[in-house]
Amino acid sequence: MAGGWRLLAADFAMSLMWVWSSVLNKIFVHRILGYGAHEINGEIVRYGVSILNMFFFAFMAKATKGGAYNPLTLLSAAISGDFSNFLFTLGARIPAQVVGSVYGVRLILDIFPGIGRGPRLNVDIAKGALTEGFLTFAIVIISLGLARKVTNSFFMKTWISSVSKLTLHILGSDLTGGCMNPASVMGWAFANGEHITKEHLIVYWLAPVEATLAAVWVFGILARPKKDEVAAGKKGDASQLKSEKVN
Repeated sequence: MAGGWRLLAADFAMSLMWVWSSVLNKIFVHRILGYGAHEINGEIVRYGVSILNMFFFAFMAKATKGGAYNPLTLLSAAISGDFSNFLFTLGARIPAQVVGSVYGVRLILDIFPGIGRGPRLNVDIAKGALTEGFLTFAIVIISLGLARKVTNSFFMKTWISSVSKLTLHILGSDLTGGCMNPASVMGWAFANGEHITKEHLIVYWLAPVEATLAAVWVFGILARPKKDEVAAGKKGDASQLKSEKVN
C-alpha cells in the first residue's frame, strides 16, 4: 500500500509541476529574454527549453519509480497489466493527476492573474477530435516502440520521445493546442468553468482515450512474434532441455 501512496503523491506533484513548466517556459522566453510572440529565435529557445523540460520529467518518472503526469501514459500501460492495476490506475492515479493539474492552474492564476486560458479549440469538434486522436495515436505507438526496442539507453529513448512529442505538439498547436494530455487540459478547463462542455469532453478526453486504446491494440498486432519465430524458440528450448537431461 505504501508503494501505491507513493505513486499517487508522485502523480499529483508531477502533474502540478507539468502545468507550471509550460507557463514558466513562456515567462522565461517572453518576459525575461524579451522575445516576441512569433519571433523565430524565441520559438527556437522555447522549443529547446521544452525538450530539456521533458528530460527533467523523464528523470522524475525514473526517480519516483513510475510517477507520471499524463493519464494516457498510465492508460496504455494499464491496459496490458492485471485487472487490479487497471482499477488502481482508473480509480486513483488518473484522478490524482487531474487534481494535481487543477491545483497547479489555480496556483498559477493566483500568482499570475490573466496569464492565459490554456489550450483552445480553433476548429469544429469533429476536426478537433480527429486531430487529438491522431496525435495521441502517433505518440502512443512511438512510446510503445521505444519501450520495446530501446531498453538500455535512457538518453536515446528520452531524446526520441521528446522530439516526437514536440513535433506532434507543433503540428496540432494551431488546431487544438496539440495537448495529448487530458489532465493538464482539465486543469485549465476547470479554472475557466469549461470542464463539462461537450467540446472539452469529446476532444480532450474521449478522442485521446480511444486513440490510446486503438494504438495499444494495433501495436500488439504489429509487434506480435511471427509463427516461425515462436516455433523456432520452442524448438530451441526443447533442444536445450534435452541437452541438459543428457548431461
